Amino acid sequence: MHRPRGTGEYNKLSADGFYNCAGCGTALYKSVTKFDSGCGWPAFYEGLPGAINRSPDPDGRRTEITCAACGGHMGHVFKGEGFKMPTDERHCVNSVSIKFIPGDAPASS
Repeated sequence: MHRPRGTGEYNKLSADGFYNCAGCGTALYKSVTKFDSGCGWPAFYEGLPGAINRSPDPDGRRTEITCAACGGHMGHVFKGEGFKMPTDERHCVNSVSIKFIPGDAPASS
C-alpha cells in the first residue's frame, strides 16, 4: 500500500533509533541519516551497508530501492539534487515500508 505524500507516520519523526523493513524486520537506516527534504516522505541520505538493493525502474527515470533481505519495495533513491548531505542522495521511503525501532542498536523481528 502506498500512502500519499505527507501522510506517513515517519515523515516528521526525529527520534533516535533505526528504521527496519516492515516486511522482514531487517535494519535499513540509522535515524542520524534521516533529514527533512520537503518531499512529504521520510528521506535518508544513506542506508546501512548491504541492506538496500537498487534497480532502475522500467521507464529509466528513477531508481527503485528494495530491502536486500526480502525484496520489499522501500521507495526510490535520487542523486544530485543539491542537498547538503554527505552522499548527495535522497532515499525517498514510504512510511508503510519501514518500522521505527528506538534505541542505539538495530533490532530484528
